[in-house]
Amino acid sequence: MSSSRKQNLKSLMLQIAKQELQKEEEERVAEKEIYMAEHCPELSLSSSIQELQDLCKQLNGKIESIDEERYDMEAKVKKNNKDIEDLKQKVFDLKGKFKKPVLRKVRMSADAMLQALLGSKHKVSMDLRANLKQVKKEEKEADLRDVGDWRKNIEDKAGMEGRKKMFESEA
Repeated sequence: MSSSRKQNLKSLMLQIAKQELQKEEEERVAEKEIYMAEHCPELSLSSSIQELQDLCKQLNGKIESIDEERYDMEAKVKKNNKDIEDLKQKVFDLKGKFKKPVLRKVRMSADAMLQALLGSKHKVSMDLRANLKQVKKEEKEADLRDVGDWRKNIEDKAGMEGRKKMFESEA
């Protein structure tokens, strides 16, 4: 399509849209006038104070009833919005695509951890060293004495004589 044809179609569409908007506006104004004629009769003021007071009471009663309806509608809207948010959250949870919160490192002893898990009622003391195997220091020292001096072993095995001794001892 040529650019002049596109421009022409665009201008026609804008004119049609403008006419439609004007028609809608006129319809709104006509509907408003019809509604006002039905619900708001002509005001006929009389010179009597008593009649004016009665009219004010009637208007006040209508205002109160309309205000109650408005309040009820607001409450319904708030409830529906809350329900919508809850349903959105459920859908979000069902998808399983939620951010995991960043966990902070917390230094806590084993006793404090157990107390947090079990509550303050349970006074559990956990001694982690109680379950460890007891090692006697004397056994280690005896093993070290058996090994002896490493320099002496190296000197014995140095040269051909040392290698000959190694083979003889293995056999």
